[in-house]
Amino acid sequence: MALDFKSPPESICILRLSAIGDVCQAIPTVLAIQKHWPQTKITWIIGTVEHLLLKGMPGIEFIPFNKNKSIPSFFELKKKLSGRKFDVLLHMQTSLRSNLIATAIPATHRLGFDKSRAKELHSLVINHPVKVPPAQHQVDDFFAFALELGVPDGTKNWLISIPDEALEFARSHLPSEKKIVAINAASSPSKRVHRNWSTENFVHVIDQLGEQNLQTVLVSGPSEYEKDIAKRIYESVKHKPIDLSGKTNLKQFPAVIQQVDLLLSSDSGPCHVATAVGTPVIALHAATNPYQTGPYNDLDKTINVYPQCILDEYKKPLEELDWGIRAHGRNIMDQISVNEVMKMIGRVLKNTHRPQVSSPPAAIEIQM
Repeated sequence: MALDFKSPPESICILRLSAIGDVCQAIPTVLAIQKHWPQTKITWIIGTVEHLLLKGMPGIEFIPFNKNKSIPSFFELKKKLSGRKFDVLLHMQTSLRSNLIATAIPATHRLGFDKSRAKELHSLVINHPVKVPPAQHQVDDFFAFALELGVPDGTKNWLISIPDEALEFARSHLPSEKKIVAINAASSPSKRVHRNWSTENFVHVIDQLGEQNLQTVLVSGPSEYEKDIAKRIYESVKHKPIDLSGKTNLKQFPAVIQQVDLLLSSDSGPCHVATAVGTPVIALHAATNPYQTGPYNDLDKTINVYPQCILDEYKKPLEELDWGIRAHGRNIMDQISVNEVMKMIGRVLKNTHRPQVSSPPAAIEIQM
């Protein structure tokens, strides 16, 4: 049952630390609450890395939490919140660490996931479970918290702050006379869940795009793992892309993505950054269900072999298995062909017209 506020709450605290993609998918919930209750003060406890991406969102007090120093950060947070009490806590993460952090947040109404989603003692640190349907996108999972507060359903919006200097960085590194396809070739490494398309396939795509006089740009995070994959691609292609892999900070990265015509990406956080800045994205899915974690506004552009991979592994159709189950195997991404990716790129670029921003705004709002 939704909470019945006779008047808008004075303060709401949101607890969602990570990851980059997840915090991007929580943005519509925050914006819906702001729109419904513009006078309500919103505090967001967020990971330090994720804060670098979202800082500057109007009307949000961010409290960064350093996950690499969890114990001292916990006591620092507890000290910072001493003497404060929120009307509402939206506890939107179920990890053990986040559940322990929740104990340091004083709040009257403590909303969290119901028992079907709760884990790692999550149920013990909330007093108002939010029932989330079992088979929907994570954006809608998060939005269920807003609905539980009595915020009306409606259009989901994204807003990400991009400073002038970040946009100038993007413009100075990207051509204006060509259509540009950004390539993010690496997702986070995992021993069991393999989400990366082969470097050879990316090389074929980049060279075919180069033959069509299209510009490509390599983008990635700063880890050595990601930069190594980008380096191997760069060294193998005939038509050299612009190489920005590992060379952008978390304000320059969305600025670059906002300035390109299309992002081609493995299943990873940059897909959701593209959604947040309104750039079309083709996500490659084999291990995970795009209808649960894919780019919310571009599911029609996803190259999705996940159902077949699930059938091959479990010998049952997806409909007979748990929502969100993952496919495994080192070669599952090989089921995605270069030809079908090129066809999708052609289809998207045919209907894509990059907006020309003459005066860099403080923030870019996307309505979908």
